[in-house]
Amino acid sequence: MIRKASAGDASELEWFKSSYSDSSNSNECVEIATTPQAIHIRDSKTPTAPHFAVTPHTWSAFISYAVGN
Repeated sequence: MIRKASAGDASELEWFKSSYSDSSNSNECVEIATTPQAIHIRDSKTPTAPHFAVTPHTWSAFISYAVGN
């Protein structure tokens, strides 16, 4: 896991909502922002709260696992 955003402040990141988020309540979603070094993940209900980041390899493994199960 990457603890510090390599792209600087989280406000500089371009966030977008997961396509799997519940469309009946647009305020309760997982959002991600990508940089070449990291995939940043946050809760849309608390956009100013800390977020976490993982390497692209870790994100790819997670998605492969999630899709496969």
